[in-house]
Amino acid sequence: MELLKVHGSMNTFFLYEGSDRDDFPQLAKELALLDPSVDGLLTVSPSSRADAKMRVFNTDGSEASMCGNGLRCVARYVCEREGIEQAVIETMKADLAVQKEQEVDAGVNMYGVEISPVSFQLADLPMMFDQHTEWRQRALPFVGADIPFTAVAVPNPHLIGIVGKDLQQDPSHQEKWAAYFNGDNPYFPDGVNLSYVTPLKEGIFVRTYERGVGFTDACGTAMTASALVSCLAGLVPFGDVSVFNPGGMVNCSVKSADGQYQLKLSGNATYLGVYRFRAGTASAGGELELMNQSDEQPAYERFIEKISGATAELR
Repeated sequence: MELLKVHGSMNTFFLYEGSDRDDFPQLAKELALLDPSVDGLLTVSPSSRADAKMRVFNTDGSEASMCGNGLRCVARYVCEREGIEQAVIETMKADLAVQKEQEVDAGVNMYGVEISPVSFQLADLPMMFDQHTEWRQRALPFVGADIPFTAVAVPNPHLIGIVGKDLQQDPSHQEKWAAYFNGDNPYFPDGVNLSYVTPLKEGIFVRTYERGVGFTDACGTAMTASALVSCLAGLVPFGDVSVFNPGGMVNCSVKSADGQYQLKLSGNATYLGVYRFRAGTASAGGELELMNQSDEQPAYERFIEKISGATAELR
């Protein structure tokens, strides 16, 4: 198999184009063992109703309904393959509009992607807690009284907590509860992505423990959900929100009309290299070989260096 290694905000994946296969979950787990830097496998296959279909497999083999950072990379791949600047990508829960955008810095390819649908209904995560149907900007009493949490599906399930700098600098509190919520617990039967958000002068900082992965440099749907929650909480105004993360920075557009929300995630879609992958067998392990390394990463690192001052105390 030929694979393209890509990243959005250092949320790193292997991308495979071809027909759907039954062994994608196993391949994702094997690739994670061969290259622990990756957060999953993106697959691009034909769609009967869109320009392409995307599937997302986490490193534990589970399939995610969406991935905003991965979608930007798929958007670039499909648009460049077709010679177009706008496309529609089929995902598990929705067909999403994507488009090429202006470079934020020299050599950094940028794409904007729709994040949809949005639901605050706990049944859509799912989350179960004392017969509640929604949970917005309220502390969870079993966690503590100091963190207002909001549960939202976009469509991946997210629990967003607004915290001070101390809990960003020491992620042990977040890790404790994320591990609990993604293990045997009475609240999230399918697990949940847990993000802690801290307001900055320039926007917000988001750190995410991703279901099926663990702590990531960035999670696209989490950053978008965090931007929405931050707007609703009055931390930032509706409109364009700069969202910083351990892997870089993205822009999230949050618009509200008649109780409905329109969300767009804009950020880098960077190619790292082309690989040849041979899956393992019963008698031998798999093989992963770099065939052609891209020269795009230095441009992204220069961009990160320019913005690093805004979040230095939180990293």
